[in-house]
Amino acid sequence: MKWIFSLCLMASPAFAQTCPAVTDHSQRLAEIVEELGASRGEGDARVLTQELWSLWTDAPDELAQAMLDEGMSRRSSFDFLGARDVLGRLIEYCPDYAEGYNQRAFASYLAQDFDAALTDLDRALEITPNHIAALSGKGLTLMGLGRNDEAQDVLRSAVEMNPWLQERVLLVEPIGRDL
Repeated sequence: MKWIFSLCLMASPAFAQTCPAVTDHSQRLAEIVEELGASRGEGDARVLTQELWSLWTDAPDELAQAMLDEGMSRRSSFDFLGARDVLGRLIEYCPDYAEGYNQRAFASYLAQDFDAALTDLDRALEITPNHIAALSGKGLTLMGLGRNDEAQDVLRSAVEMNPWLQERVLLVEPIGRDL
């Protein structure tokens, strides 16, 4: 039923309008990244990471939110092509919204289209440089492409922002903290 609502919204005259400005969460995102670096355990980091996700997935308006939710739902249902299609429409509508690119990259990654994923991840990181999930996704994508040295550098950057990131186990040489 939710996807029907999304399709109706996308077909409505509202879709012809331009996307409103993306809410600037940069200050709070920077604060959370700083708090993650100082967090003492996975429990604290998990709470902070949930807050990051709530900020990243805060779409600019109802139409954008409906497209994001639909794309993520399709991805979760293993409809990667459908997810990429819906998220592509979100990107066309809101080209300055990083999460549209990040989520489409995730769908591409799961479909093993690593080149497409990397392109979207780079764009997401241009928009939101401290997007830890996009950075982590870029590291995994580079691994999928066999570019392991680059992947290590990117994953190391992500783990430096969030020492409790699950992908830390993929580092060849762990950093700083005994995790």
